[in-house]
Amino acid sequence: MMENIEKLKKIIEETDNIVFFGGAGVSTESGIPDFRSQDGLYNQQYDYPPERIVSHTFYRKYPEEFFRFYRDRMIYPDAKPNKAHLKLAQWEREGKLKAVITQNIDGLHQAAGNKIVYELHGSVLRNYCEECGKFYKLDEILKMDNVPVCGCGGRIKPDVVLYEEGLDMDVMRKAVNAIQNADVLIIGGTSLAVYPAAGLIDYYRGNKLIVVNKSATPRDSEANLLVKGSIGEVFDQLP
Repeated sequence: MMENIEKLKKIIEETDNIVFFGGAGVSTESGIPDFRSQDGLYNQQYDYPPERIVSHTFYRKYPEEFFRFYRDRMIYPDAKPNKAHLKLAQWEREGKLKAVITQNIDGLHQAAGNKIVYELHGSVLRNYCEECGKFYKLDEILKMDNVPVCGCGGRIKPDVVLYEEGLDMDVMRKAVNAIQNADVLIIGGTSLAVYPAAGLIDYYRGNKLIVVNKSATPRDSEANLLVKGSIGEVFDQLP
């Protein structure tokens, strides 16, 4: 692994046009569980399968159960950015990193200091009334009872993409543009199992596709450089 980290160091030093595409593995080192690991949400026991609970149909039909699960398993207000988040923010400040594209909904990239972040699946930090559109911050939601309700009587929905819901096309368009124009595309902390998000990698036109992940991904064979390991530990060794 050390040889590949040295190669990655050289690539980072020589470029000023990096785009990062990341997933749950970026935030697990901040104490936020992913959905698909052995200890992830898909492998824990609930009255309903987690993938059903976080669907639009379930949200509409059983809001109490949805919000009980959501508050318990999808909101981590005390989580802090880890070494991977901080390195990406450093690269943006230095002009090396042009965009972060994330499947995560925790807002940790922004907390670390990144400004250009395309959140494919939304964010728990944003919430809005389905009736009047009033915006609510996360700390306001946490003070409310199980199903948050606006002053107008409408239900407050987290601005996250549930199963059966489409992705934000404006965010997708900006993510595609960033990937198309990147010299270096780093994929990190993701199994690349969730579509259509994972399909964005197909828009990369360069020859420096880098995968940093603990486990194998469907793109490993296409990568110009493959680094197996913890993304926080790997990024901590980079310039």
